[in-house]
Amino acid sequence: MSDAGSIQEETVVVDEVVQIEDVNHAIRLVLKNAMFTDGVVRGLHECSKAIEAGRAQVVFLNEACDEGSYKKLIEALCEEKQIPIVNCPSAKELGEWAGLCSLDAEGNPKKVVGASAVAVIDYGEETEALRYLSQHITNAQ
Repeated sequence: MSDAGSIQEETVVVDEVVQIEDVNHAIRLVLKNAMFTDGVVRGLHECSKAIEAGRAQVVFLNEACDEGSYKKLIEALCEEKQIPIVNCPSAKELGEWAGLCSLDAEGNPKKVVGASAVAVIDYGEETEALRYLSQHITNAQ
């Protein structure tokens, strides 16, 4: 006589294999992972504090930033502390990747706030996207 209540189901967790398309795709995945560990800081004030404290591991800077002194400040602080800078194409994309937006019912971003600088202070777990980004930073230097 078998008891249906005694049957145990085994859950198998399979790691998703993500194919990294380009640097921007890797940045998006790294920021998404870092947000889960509360390891992302956004904006000039927070980024400059994280850089000066030596907590920032990488800084993403909007290459289309129209405020020259803003870019010079972040670049000078990063150069002083030997922190890598990765340029991103647009403020809206960087803001979306850093979580500065709300999502509609389908999960599409809306009301995206642009970001000129975003720093990662904690990557979270090591992923293929992080390895790809680290390789890109090493090759760019």
